[in-house]
Amino acid sequence: MSKLKLLFGFHAVTARLRHDASSIEEIYYDPSRRDRRMTDFLKAVESFKNAPGVKIKVIQADGKRLDGMAGSSRHQGVVAQAQEVSLALNLDELLDGISGDPLLLVLDGVTDPHNLGACLRVADGAGAHAVIAPKDRAVGLNATVAKVASGAAETVPYIMVTNLARTLRELKDRGIWVVGTSDDAPADIYGTKLTGPMAIVMGAEGEGMRRLVGETCDELMSIPMAGGCESLNVSVASAVCLYEAVRQRAVAAKSAK
Repeated sequence: MSKLKLLFGFHAVTARLRHDASSIEEIYYDPSRRDRRMTDFLKAVESFKNAPGVKIKVIQADGKRLDGMAGSSRHQGVVAQAQEVSLALNLDELLDGISGDPLLLVLDGVTDPHNLGACLRVADGAGAHAVIAPKDRAVGLNATVAKVASGAAETVPYIMVTNLARTLRELKDRGIWVVGTSDDAPADIYGTKLTGPMAIVMGAEGEGMRRLVGETCDELMSIPMAGGCESLNVSVASAVCLYEAVRQRAVAAKSAK
């Protein structure tokens, strides 16, 4: 039997319902919340319950019980227990399944679940094929990550690897250009070619990328900072880089027509 994981919040639970309702075993909700959002959510749950293979138990629970399950009060009155859903088992499986040029986000040193959740949401919005991180310097996919990701944790593969520098070399062997971000880079994102098979590497806030990871990159680029702040939050920086890659790809595709 698959390991159960906890999901909480309207976005995370609704995203799992849409992605794989049969994987949800129980949904707990606060009956004292009678607003439109809760009403619409419960109607949606009922509609999914009628689908083949779906056996969801809907259980009433007070706020205190939900707080205990979610580990905080930020559950919005909704908590679910669901089976783990595998998006991609490993890097080779992921790359073999991609049609077109891969666009990957690599995170070196992101340990805060809120930052990871936001990065997954950004990756989903930009159409990145996966987020890759090392096992020893990263947060796992916990309930807080799923909540912040607003459903992206259910759609974007999050692949944790044993050795990040070695994984980057494997990506390069498969024809993927690896670009890291650094404040000291000679070129900025607007002067860097981000079309073609691409992996964009983001370092931790403050520390940046580890030395070996930076040395493994094919190229380094910076994000221009015109104000007094020295750097951006890693999720914001990821958004800036990924969407610049998306923009450049769209321009290149249009020019090729």
